[in-house]
Amino acid sequence: MITKQQALDYHSKGRCGKIEVTATKPCRTQLDLSLAYTPGVAEPCLEIHKNPADVYKYTAKGNLVAVVTNGTAVLGLGNIGPMAGKPVMEGKGVLFKRFADVDVFDIELKTEDADEIIKTCQLLEPTFGGINLEDIKAPECFYIEETLKETMNIPVFHDDQHGTAIISAAALINALEIVKKDIDKIRVVFSGAGAAGIACAKLYCSLGVKHENLLMVDSKGVMYEGRGDTFNKYKAEFVRKTDCHTLADAMKDADVFVGVSIKDLVTQDMVKSMAKDPIIFAMANPDPEITYPDAIAARKDVIMATGRSDYPNQVNNVLGFPFIFRGALDVAATAINEEMKIAAAHALADLAKQDVPVSVAEAYGEESFRFGREYLIPKPFDHRILVWESAAVAKAAMETGVAQNPVDIEEYKAQLAERAGHGRKIMSVINEKAKAQPAKRIVFPEGHSSRILQAARIIQEEGFGTPIVLGHPEDIKRVAEEHEININGLEIIDPIASQKRPEYAQRYFEKRCRRGMTYDRALWLMRDRTYFGLMMLEMGDCDTVLSGVLSDYPTTIRPALEIIDLAEGVTRVSGMFVMLQKGNAFMFADTTVNINPSAEELAEIAVCAAKVAKRFDIEPRIAMLSFSNFGSARAPESDKVAKATAILKEKAPELIVEGEMQADTALMPDLIKKHYPFSQLQEQANIFIFPDLNSGNIAYKLAQRMGGADAIGPILMGLSKPVHVLHRTLDVNEIVDMAALAVVESQK
Repeated sequence: MITKQQALDYHSKGRCGKIEVTATKPCRTQLDLSLAYTPGVAEPCLEIHKNPADVYKYTAKGNLVAVVTNGTAVLGLGNIGPMAGKPVMEGKGVLFKRFADVDVFDIELKTEDADEIIKTCQLLEPTFGGINLEDIKAPECFYIEETLKETMNIPVFHDDQHGTAIISAAALINALEIVKKDIDKIRVVFSGAGAAGIACAKLYCSLGVKHENLLMVDSKGVMYEGRGDTFNKYKAEFVRKTDCHTLADAMKDADVFVGVSIKDLVTQDMVKSMAKDPIIFAMANPDPEITYPDAIAARKDVIMATGRSDYPNQVNNVLGFPFIFRGALDVAATAINEEMKIAAAHALADLAKQDVPVSVAEAYGEESFRFGREYLIPKPFDHRILVWESAAVAKAAMETGVAQNPVDIEEYKAQLAERAGHGRKIMSVINEKAKAQPAKRIVFPEGHSSRILQAARIIQEEGFGTPIVLGHPEDIKRVAEEHEININGLEIIDPIASQKRPEYAQRYFEKRCRRGMTYDRALWLMRDRTYFGLMMLEMGDCDTVLSGVLSDYPTTIRPALEIIDLAEGVTRVSGMFVMLQKGNAFMFADTTVNINPSAEELAEIAVCAAKVAKRFDIEPRIAMLSFSNFGSARAPESDKVAKATAILKEKAPELIVEGEMQADTALMPDLIKKHYPFSQLQEQANIFIFPDLNSGNIAYKLAQRMGGADAIGPILMGLSKPVHVLHRTLDVNEIVDMAALAVVESQK
């Protein structure tokens, strides 16, 4: 569980909030300024005036969604108002951007008047390509959405209604296939008659569930004729003539239960009363109507889905809205209609039947996923969803005549695959892989660093490792108290007081005795936290060591080189940074260790970098960098890189590698195809091997500070066990990322 302070710090530190606006065109020169504003901006204005559809060509409208709320039904918090709901809307913007590269402006409206919300959205139509209504209470949300859909020519989508409906519909399609039941014959019971419940019921009926086979239960019981209530028009559609008055009555012999209500409403006896192979979607959050263990204990033949990530078949709205809007925006759809929602559900259902990439399974701690009772719908971090779902939505928009900008669907799929990119998902994949084996023991020698203690706490709470901090317990507790860090349950080891110190000293003495080391000196060195931590790794008492936030690089790496053996086939340790920029991941090596590597060493560094790339699920494309392009400038320095390229091609012929070449050439595939058609490298390189430490170190720092790239590293390559030297400038989240990377490395 996260703490209150962690949540507040996440939102307040650095730039306040979670989103920002960035320019997509340069504005560095007078020419740029003239093009961006006056007089150049007049030209697109005039074009749009002549042809309004050109607004999608010359502005960001086609990739911009408004997330609109009045804060009357925020998550499980209720009517907390528009300002208190703003963090949720910003969070929605983060998910739009992270999963589908859709830009968002969040708009919080200070009104509970439905007509005012409608009028505001209508006035905003020229600005946005779509509107996502969020956290607006029922029944007003129904009236607002249906009115906007009738009066606006951009997609309007209330995710609280349709998100749950679409994702659960995908699960229903596949669950029915597994139990071999026809959708037009099943009996379905709904618990919850709010926005999500009614939307689910409507979509299920569109898929084939018969109205007469559906019972809906609200807070007063089954919605039946003669109950004495005045139902609003949205509920009235699902009022039935029935003798069932309670949830227990309704569930007898039912095939499907759909819960969008509150926890603990469903008992094991109710589950037992259902038909053969019952399907239970208990989606109340954070606690379902019945827990997965209780449902399974009641019936072995049950198929279960919840809103939780710790049970199979999580119904998570992030599987829907980013990708639905992506497809709708890309064809300039005037609406998100029923056919597009059904297409999204079928796309998710179909994707779940495909072979799951190993990387996706590993990200969730599994050897594999296979379509069946415990895998009905894809996992959120399956990067294929963007292609499958967005393309299906776009295709349905074109087929139903609401697409203003039709596309070639196969070309569009290729564009989506490129947009998915590794950069945005790379650390998410690593973090999920780390959680697969949470017992890994991570040693941080610098236990007296507040950043280390904060990172250790996050690791502990995230559950992807067992952190151990080294140092004097009282010193560590004092630092924790000063920075209000909860270290309860955190393992602390004091090397000076440890009974392991003589044992570690003896082993270190044996390794170094013919290099001038004495036992007394070894025993003294074991008081040093870095030496002690590395000996823990050497002796198998931990799985990885990370140190360096309070010391310089040589001070940390020297003990590592003395204690940990090189990996098999490796003659030199080297260092690498992964640079993430605009959805792309680029790997720079060597950036930290070897001052002037030989040609043979450069080839070895490239092989090590390729192995790390594959750990990130990136297919390596290696550029051996120089100031020369394929012999254009002969000098000892460029000849070294040419020789390294030849060695690498012979040593690892399966790798895509080219050189010697200039850095800009490696980033311009069109230039390569035009001038160097013989090159193996026909796409943009993603691994850059620098000829010396000067160039590598300078390049990554320039890319980070001037280019705005996020840097993961330094990643130490070539040791037989995972050791990483933390840079002194790393923040807490970057330390956590490095720890996750180290855990994944230790799994291998």
